[in-house]
Order: sequence, then C-alpha cells, then structure tokens
Amino acid sequence: MKRRFHQVDVFSATPLKGNPLAVVHAAEGIDDATMAAFARWTNLSETTFLLPPTEPGADYRVRIFTPIGELPFAGHPTLGSCWAWLAAGGQPREAGQVVQQCGVGLVRIRRDGARLAFAAPPLRRSGPLEADRLVTIVRALGLQAADVLQHQWVDNGPGWGAVMLRSGQAVRELKVDWRELGDIKLGVVGAQAAGDDTAFEVRAFFSGIEDPVTGSLNASLAQWLIGAGLAPRRYVAAQGQALGRAGRVHVQAEGEQVWVGGEVAACIDGTVEL
Repeated sequence: MKRRFHQVDVFSATPLKGNPLAVVHAAEGIDDATMAAFARWTNLSETTFLLPPTEPGADYRVRIFTPIGELPFAGHPTLGSCWAWLAAGGQPREAGQVVQQCGVGLVRIRRDGARLAFAAPPLRRSGPLEADRLVTIVRALGLQAADVLQHQWVDNGPGWGAVMLRSGQAVRELKVDWRELGDIKLGVVGAQAAGDDTAFEVRAFFSGIEDPVTGSLNASLAQWLIGAGLAPRRYVAAQGQALGRAGRVHVQAEGEQVWVGGEVAACIDGTVEL
C-alpha cells in the first residue's frame, strides 16, 4: 500500500545541517515487525509512523523507531513528525497548539515564529550519577575526574545521563572509546566562550553512535541546568559540529515548563510502499 512519506531535517532551517527524520503517514495496518524493518532500512536515528489518536485530546499518535527498537519519546522526531502532520493538512483541535500522543503520554507542541517547540516531558530519573558509572564515563571520554564539573541523571524516557565539562571547546574535542562506554546513553554539555552565538555545546552518545542533534537530551539538560542555576531561562544550544552539522536548539523556561524548539527543513516529499 502506498502511503505519504516525508524526510525532513530537524533543528536546522538548512537541509543537511540538522538531524534527519523519516515520517510515514497514515500508518494504520502496518504491523510492528514492518515498522521495525522499515526503520532499519532507512537507517536513520529515528523513523516515525503517524496514526489516529487513541487518547482524548490528542491530535495524532506517533510511534518512534530507531534501527534497534522503539522509543517512548524523542525530541527531534516529535518536532519533525508534527511538521509533517501539519504539512499533510493536519488540523489541530486547539488553534496554535498541537497535542501529540506517544509512549510517554501527551506532549504539547506550539508554533514559535518559524519554529516548532515541544513541552519537555517530566524527568523519570534525576540525581547524581553513581560513582562507578561516572568512572566508566570519564574513562570512555579520555578525561580526568576533575574535568567533569557536574553530573546528573537526566532521563525523560530514553535513559540519558549527563556530564558538564569546562567549556564548549572541551566538548567539541572529545574522542569516545565506544567499547568502554558500552550501553551508556550519555549527554555532554559545556558552556561556550564569551561572544559565541550559542550558550552551550552539546553532544550525545549512545549505542555506538553520535546523534547529530538531540531534542530529548536537550530537553532534559535544560530542566537540569535551569533548575540548578547553571543556565539562563532562555538560551540556544549548538549540537552537531563534530558531524559536520549546525544544529540549533532553542530553549525557554516559562514558569515550571521548559519548551524546546527548532526549525524544520523539508528534504523529501513523496510516497512509500508499505
């Protein structure tokens, strides 16, 4: 069966500079095995499938697959799926706000000028990393213990832990020992030098790969950093330079709610046989 298909680039207004996402529309009738197989075939960090909602108040439901499994939530698939749903003629129930249903429940998305922004879901786990886990991370990154200024669990679904280094430059220069890192899902953040157009440099490592630009990680990092007084309530983070990308993640805290936004660039609009 032919279904509409988008491939978009998220957290960038320029194609090929953000994080790509494949989106399959009208995914009713596609079984789990086929969804997983198609995600392996696209070989992108995430592929999503849009479905009718099953919860009151949701505008659509999304299932999010990596090449190795399904995720309850991820940031760039949330923004990219919403963009694709709107581009295909989706009409939200409430003007100015789209409500996405996914594995973590309902996620609100709003338009912020040329950007879309999602309401960061609550953290499932916080608090400092365990000592043995931190030792493994330090070793995997080729660092000394003193190079890590702060560390924290920042898990909002995928299982992120995070460390803060002394500078954005230190983050950009990291070389990862993937064997040592193992199955740890790690975010690394460092403050940029004065005069930079972004406040932080971010990198994300998991499953033997580096993710170009990571919405879920930036969402949970923002909750940690803002809550701990380590970041202003509004800032822009850079991610992807080590991979030749130029991702920009826009963060804004309003009361207790953190919003995470970015632009979306269209790359492919067509059909797929599934």
